[in-house]
Formats: sequence, structure tokens, C-alpha cells
Amino acid sequence: MTAGAAKRNGTQRRLDDPASYRLEAQIGYVLRRAHQKATGIFNAVMGQFGVTPTQFAALAKLDDAGRVSQNELGRMTAMDPATVWGVVNRLNKQGYVAQSAHPQDARLVMVELTDAGRKATLRMKAVAAEVSRETLAPFTQAEARQLLALLGRLGG
Repeated sequence: MTAGAAKRNGTQRRLDDPASYRLEAQIGYVLRRAHQKATGIFNAVMGQFGVTPTQFAALAKLDDAGRVSQNELGRMTAMDPATVWGVVNRLNKQGYVAQSAHPQDARLVMVELTDAGRKATLRMKAVAAEVSRETLAPFTQAEARQLLALLGRLGG
């Protein structure tokens, strides 16, 4: 069997043969399904807090880093500028973050947790690890570490 061939229904087919294409074997599809499962678990565990996974990511990073520019928050959480703008505005409306202009560069929007945001984030962080535990439950500890390492490489 050559590197470009695969066995299907007892016959050999080239992997680049459109008849051999299976959506369920594609990385994007598998990652999307895994993301859907992780999001469902997040919602079950974290639903009491009324935040989305991206909102929680922003809160967790702000708790770790303190006051940062909105652009830097986007880089730290792998969100594009439009997404981080929406996330920050929704968190601002919830009273979790405050925005201000940078003292030396008024073009930069600085973001930081409010006292209410800090308290809420600490409550969220206290239970957030359960999301990963439940998502990775089908794997042994070694498999879970390997999966996270491989996905980390893929995500750059």
C-alpha cells in the first residue's frame, strides 16, 4: 500500500480520491465536535455564572495579568479585535470590567477587572477546572497530557 492509498470496502483508494473523503475523518470536523462537547460541559459547570467560554477566558486572563490593553487581552486569549471588543463590552455591562484610555496613548483602550469582576472571577476559577476534568474524563492522565501537548503544538 502506498502512502497515498487507503483501503476502503476491500479496495484500495487514493487518499486524494474524492470518493474516499469522509467528513468524520477530517481534523476540522473532529475538533469542532470536541469543541461542542467541551462547550456543553462548560455551560453545565459554569452556567450559574452567566458567562460564555470566551468571556471567562478574558476574565481569567485579566485576573492573571491585571490591567492590559484590549489588544493585548485579545492576543492573550486568541481573540480577534472584533471578538475581544464585543466580549469586553458585554463584561463591562455586567460590571465585571472597566475600560479607560492609556495615560500616554489615548488610542489604546485599557481593561481591568472591577472589584465585582475580581470576586466573580475567583468564584468561577474555583470550579472551572471541573470543565477540563469532565472533558478529558474519557482519557487516562497520560493520554490527556499527550492530547493537550499535541493540540498545543497544533494551535501554535
